[in-house]
Amino acid sequence: MSVIPLSEKAVLLRAGDDVAVAREVISPTTLALDDGSELSVADAIRPGHKFALRDIPADAPVRKYGQTIGFATEGIAAGSHVHVHNVSARDFERDYRFAAEATPLTPYPESQMRVFDGYARPNGGVGTRNYIAVISTVNCSASVSSYVSREFDEERLRAYANVDGVLAITHKGGCGTNLGGADYVQLQRTLAGFARHPNIFGYVLMGLGCEVNQIVDLVHNQGLLQIETIRKPPKTISIQEEGGIRKAITAGIRAVEEMLPAANECRRTPQPISKITIGAECGGSDANSGITANPAVGVCGDELVKYGGTHCIAETTEMYGAEHLLTARAVSEEVGKKLVGRIRWWENYATMLGAEIDNNPTPGNKEGGLTTIYEKSLGAIAKGGTSPLTAVYEFAEPMTEPGFVVMDTPGYDPVSVTGMVAGGANVVLFTTGRGSVFGFKPVPSIKIATNSRLYHHMIDDMDINAGDAVEGGSVHDVGMTIFEDVIAVASGKPTKSELAGVGELEFCPWVLGPIL
Repeated sequence: MSVIPLSEKAVLLRAGDDVAVAREVISPTTLALDDGSELSVADAIRPGHKFALRDIPADAPVRKYGQTIGFATEGIAAGSHVHVHNVSARDFERDYRFAAEATPLTPYPESQMRVFDGYARPNGGVGTRNYIAVISTVNCSASVSSYVSREFDEERLRAYANVDGVLAITHKGGCGTNLGGADYVQLQRTLAGFARHPNIFGYVLMGLGCEVNQIVDLVHNQGLLQIETIRKPPKTISIQEEGGIRKAITAGIRAVEEMLPAANECRRTPQPISKITIGAECGGSDANSGITANPAVGVCGDELVKYGGTHCIAETTEMYGAEHLLTARAVSEEVGKKLVGRIRWWENYATMLGAEIDNNPTPGNKEGGLTTIYEKSLGAIAKGGTSPLTAVYEFAEPMTEPGFVVMDTPGYDPVSVTGMVAGGANVVLFTTGRGSVFGFKPVPSIKIATNSRLYHHMIDDMDINAGDAVEGGSVHDVGMTIFEDVIAVASGKPTKSELAGVGELEFCPWVLGPIL
């Protein structure tokens, strides 16, 4: 049997790792390792799955990315398949090394600033799209809000070429919760984030009338006293006060019609790319996510940061076990400790609800080769590149600090992206190895396939093929391709999800407490 070089069949991410990741199906064979020794692969290994490069004793840590991804539950022989049947997550000490590696990237001089064609707003933000929103304060007004938006179909908006659409922002909450409690405050902050978002020209607030989340309180608590683009108070509609569904729909249609001419007057103008805020998300991950697409997004984010832009990652539960790599890059001990505080909050939250954070890798993730939350997290934080961590934000908190930032969100894609968009993200980068068809109006979502097979299989849904990173190209090349696409999409190029009309039903605020 011929001996095949390891690099032809697998990826070794760091020297000293205990495992390698199969590029393709590996039948039982013999591989030549870099140190000149040979390894007999005893099992058939599927793409994305791991195999041991040396004998791993029971209870010993298993290392990938140069970090611990779990512990052997039994002795693992060299060449054997390494996965959920012989590896599990256990608690282990992390050295947080606050601010020890916060090395700033060299910024580009102002004279080299790149531009994109965006919608400049009076509050200093810049939109990548131009929508009008009908924002529901409570689920009881969700249908009416949707009926209003549906009136403004492609035919009706034909005369308003500079308006991307009329969007209903609906959800399942707004009542049955504590007045003034954590859920109440967080929902209001989220809705206000969308109302003020630079991709929203103007908005209508639609309520039922008797809900906990009263329109008047939302306006007062969040300072929504004026729509900046038209310098008028927002139109507020109560279904009960209007006299029912039909009358409320009529009032909503009239309010949107009044804003359309002004919205259509907006024009894209050259704007510095420092006004771009990326929200980076990974969904339907596989083992390639941390090898190709996620680190390529990190390259893109670093490039944007050097121009003064903002690059955000979220999904706190998918930082678990890898958060020490981020705290070392924090610009201060205070920023690093804020991230650790959110990790401790999640540990308590999961325990209180009888859950385990290690349950996070889904059946699809595991099918794709991911074994533990630690392994998933190490791949997920690769989206953060190498920039210093400048800030840690609460869910849906306005992101005011440029650079690389973290927002505390769950790992569930629509909830996580809802938080980042409410915080100001105006472009979403969404990596997937299993094939998520995610979109998120009013913000364009660029979907990045982690491997070529998926990209070609779902060509109508994937925008970029990160599989090129291990097929003759490099992670840096793919990252720069993503960066150029961010500028093009921010300037108006439609994404695959926008062409498919996906993105109106993904708004999903994070629900913290009981429904009463």
